[in-house]
Amino acid sequence: MTLSRDVYHDFLDRVARIPIHGLGLSVDVYSPDLISLLAELTRRQVLPGYLEVFHATSSALAAVRTQTDLPLPYHGEGLWVTQPGADSDALFQEEARTLASHLALLRSAWSNHECATKHIAGYSFGTYLPPLYTAASADTVARNIRKVQAIFDQQAPLPGGKAPLFLLEMPPLTYFIAGTLPVPAYFRRVTDQVDCGLVLDIGHLWTVYRYSGAWHCQSLWQFLDDFLREFPVERVVEIHVAGLTVHESLAGAEPVSESLAGHRLPQWTDAHAAPIPPVLFEMLDHILRGGRLEQLRGVALEVDTKASDLIADELTGFLDRYRHVFDRGMSGGPNPGTFSPLSDGGRLLAGHGVGVETESLIKAYELYAQVVSGRAEPAGPNWTTPAACAEDLDRYRTQYLPYEILHWGGDIEAMFPDTCRELAGRQIALAGLVAYWFRLPHPMTRSYDFFEVKIDRFVEYVSEQASDLTSLVQREAAELRLAYQTANEGPLQSTGMHP
Repeated sequence: MTLSRDVYHDFLDRVARIPIHGLGLSVDVYSPDLISLLAELTRRQVLPGYLEVFHATSSALAAVRTQTDLPLPYHGEGLWVTQPGADSDALFQEEARTLASHLALLRSAWSNHECATKHIAGYSFGTYLPPLYTAASADTVARNIRKVQAIFDQQAPLPGGKAPLFLLEMPPLTYFIAGTLPVPAYFRRVTDQVDCGLVLDIGHLWTVYRYSGAWHCQSLWQFLDDFLREFPVERVVEIHVAGLTVHESLAGAEPVSESLAGHRLPQWTDAHAAPIPPVLFEMLDHILRGGRLEQLRGVALEVDTKASDLIADELTGFLDRYRHVFDRGMSGGPNPGTFSPLSDGGRLLAGHGVGVETESLIKAYELYAQVVSGRAEPAGPNWTTPAACAEDLDRYRTQYLPYEILHWGGDIEAMFPDTCRELAGRQIALAGLVAYWFRLPHPMTRSYDFFEVKIDRFVEYVSEQASDLTSLVQREAAELRLAYQTANEGPLQSTGMHP
């Protein structure tokens, strides 16, 4: 049995060892090429205080570490802490150890990971899906983070005896939400059980306003005040700001519904390549004025996949607008008065009913996968979706998800031109791949990579639909895998720059 107040002070002990990182960028190694981006920022004399590097190969990360003296916290990928069964999942343990090795290589002060997943009950997705917002789900996330943090403590030591801190990021909503707990209460329940920090993404917060239905009855500023009153802001170590835009599958579409207040909102989703809407900086200003950010260590623009010139332009304005954020004593030390334990008294029974809860949660996630892929309707205790949001869920199932499978992260026709030409001659529609994709579960046996999953599923689909094309599709698949491996493992361009 653990007092949540003790957990909070354990967090304070960990975060106190993290220096202020300031204003930074959350970047990808490959897109845009990070070394070239650093050279461009140096040329324009606009440099971030730190770089939060997205998941990459060990060799690529080692090259980045040699090219800059900036602090390099890490944005992990493929460690699905939302999912039950990690206790017996050897792949989960392996991913955690790999993550620890990357943190040690970069000398990262923290590792950020989305409270989301791209693999549910054997089914793969290209972009993040939020967790089920339930008490059992929150308890599972806390247990999984505790295991990962223990691996960091053992295998990723930093100078002075400290270890990287696990940060949990509030994920975006892509048109829908499922569960019984309000989002702020969910993260409060997680943080009352484990000494992790949080990342508050402003764009993700906007999507919660848009797709939870809150916008129909509240102004944005009323929503923010209510949300932040319950959300564990005192655990926020980093803030992200990234682009939003209407998804490619809805190009040209505009919302037809209006809120009770008479205003309309675009159907934006998280999009790091897109420009950052001004409303997100207005939201950030509002949040900064609200206080309770005593443990904030960094604020970063998420710019992976964005054009380098746009990154430089946005960073210039960002540095000018927020250059005094860390001069205001915002992270001057802990303020125990902001602590607010769970309403049940703050005392949690570790391990009580875990087996039963895990089995129930596994079944709940199986239904979740069926609902979001359109094979079941959103019914039951975890699907209290307001009628006003039903259209948004259907938009995900009928437009966003098929586009993701056929085009996002690798366009099928561009990946397999010869095979697709043969399929068209036989009048076998590529759209059939979507139904095939979700016909059977495929448990993960290796590190998650949507591009590789897409190759595997398409080869299987073609072999079933036109067996005489098997050798052709396998040849194109082998060429793709080789080119992909070469691109990921090839050396980064070295500029000799040390920003």
